[in-house]
Amino acid sequence: ALRKLGAQIEYEKKDGYPPIKLNGFRDSGQHQLDIPGDISSQYISALLMIAPLLKNGLQLNLTGKIGSRPYITMTLAVMKSYGVRSSFEGSIVKIKPQTYKVAKYSVEPDWSAASYWYSMVALSDKSSIQIKDIKLPALQGDSILTKMMTSLGVETVFNKSGATLKKINHQSEFSFDFTDSPDLAQTVAVICAAKGIEGNFTGLESLRIKETDRILALQTELKKIGASLVEKNNQWTVIPATDLPSTKVTFNSYEDHRMAMAFAPLCMLMDVEIEDPLVVNKSYPSYWADFEKVGINLSRS
Repeated sequence: ALRKLGAQIEYEKKDGYPPIKLNGFRDSGQHQLDIPGDISSQYISALLMIAPLLKNGLQLNLTGKIGSRPYITMTLAVMKSYGVRSSFEGSIVKIKPQTYKVAKYSVEPDWSAASYWYSMVALSDKSSIQIKDIKLPALQGDSILTKMMTSLGVETVFNKSGATLKKINHQSEFSFDFTDSPDLAQTVAVICAAKGIEGNFTGLESLRIKETDRILALQTELKKIGASLVEKNNQWTVIPATDLPSTKVTFNSYEDHRMAMAFAPLCMLMDVEIEDPLVVNKSYPSYWADFEKVGINLSRS
């Protein structure tokens, strides 16, 4: 896509792989691109952010199923805060040539990070956790947590300083399409596996090309607690554990921050060891410090 727009990119060794060499940009005048909508919204957001700076602007035609639509909408909303207008109708995004303007912007709290505290409450016998500053409405698709987690045993009560997460009864089955919020899938899969909830998931296709193949990683790690993730015809079923391990379980993080953070809350039910725990630095550097704030004993090696 970048080459079609005018980026001068060379592969120094194998075509399609790093290392790459960037030799500047000469605007090709191209103002329409077709790009798959079902691989990753991050590619789409990257192109949208440079679109106002192109000589003829940019029209993106999203082909196939559109995944993570809320992330695309969020990108456009943030750009609007800096003076860039756009249109997003059906599968077509249009942005004319424009200039970004200086503006003050308040960044929302991270709903994806909040999901791990929902998990802590869901997996506990009894608990109540206050999360500061979090509120609705929110641009992030992962704010669907507030509705989703009522089925998994957590109620969200908003107040002046944020939200309190409270333990409630959970359902025996849970179904959800993660197309718009794939970053929640690992957290929810672990909750279902440990709490005896049959999980029926769709929309996980994009998980295969994240920091790791998250579907394969989930399948491998859930087996360690006696659960499984079964795939059939682009549908995934979490078959929960019948008896959780009574001894310490070591989980591989696969150099993936969300794998580490999704499995760590199992410490509410068993002794847990996380390999390569510093992967959390990618998105939540204070994760382990916050664990200690709520009274969880950690040992580091």
